[in-house]
Amino acid sequence: MASDALYIDDRITISGWELTEQFVLASGPGGQNVNKVSTAVQLFFNLANSPSLNDRVKANAIRLAGRRLSKDGVLMIEASRFRSQDRNREDARERLKELILEAAKPPPPPRKKTKPTKGSVERRLKEKSGRSEVKKMRGRPGGGD
Repeated sequence: MASDALYIDDRITISGWELTEQFVLASGPGGQNVNKVSTAVQLFFNLANSPSLNDRVKANAIRLAGRRLSKDGVLMIEASRFRSQDRNREDARERLKELILEAAKPPPPPRKKTKPTKGSVERRLKEKSGRSEVKKMRGRPGGGD
């Protein structure tokens, strides 16, 4: 159990009881230490049922989580980048913080419709008429005689 709360920003703080940590054996370099000590961290956070997040942030976070989210709505972040358990723990918490900050970003402003300028409309129409003249000239030279 992770006891200390995770501070995301001035509006969002995840309580310590919502986070669960599990330590597992890591793979990769580390020599004898990696074979004996459980340095990798699996951080679990019940994203779907968290009282700390509002509905919009939850929906965005679920979309961003992808395959890291279980069917029950539990997010699992695995950190084994470093050789020490403490640094992996900090890394997992930092990655959860980044995910929630990304999900909490406000939506982009709606697109404003713009009209083409008068000059660009005139240039387009002039180009069209020029193209028309070129195509007219491609016909067979025909005389009325």
